[in-house]
Amino acid sequence: MTAHVPSIEQLQELSLPAPVSYWPQTWGWGVLLGLLVLGLLVWGVRRWLRWRRNAYRREALAQLEHISDLRELPALLKRVALSMPLPPQEHQRVPALRGAEWQAFLQRHAGAPVPEDFSQQLAQLAYGPPLLAVQHPQLLAQCKAWVEQHHVAA
Repeated sequence: MTAHVPSIEQLQELSLPAPVSYWPQTWGWGVLLGLLVLGLLVWGVRRWLRWRRNAYRREALAQLEHISDLRELPALLKRVALSMPLPPQEHQRVPALRGAEWQAFLQRHAGAPVPEDFSQQLAQLAYGPPLLAVQHPQLLAQCKAWVEQHHVAA
């Protein structure tokens, strides 16, 4: 018995498989991709709006860094309070706030505890004898903390 030995001329080239697309084959992946893009777009718009809403805060912090006369602090904090997005009735009351009402406003919107005599220290800066040099860094730090951490109803 002789075995049949195939000849090299009889060999055929193997066909390549059909190309596979990288595009998702089901509509669910398309929906998921669309939702992801939409979510990223909404997140980006919200971040941009928040950044624009806090422009007054960044400007006040820059002014606090370069403040030369501490007598400017009360006016700066009042400008920050006027720039805050507040309800109309509360916004109209801000310019007239002083004393206990101003202290209550500062405490109500503070992100961290505010000293009990914070508004008195500010009033003393504006209208009273100069503060001790020891109190300057502390008061400046308190003002900076209030500007950075105050919250408003969104």
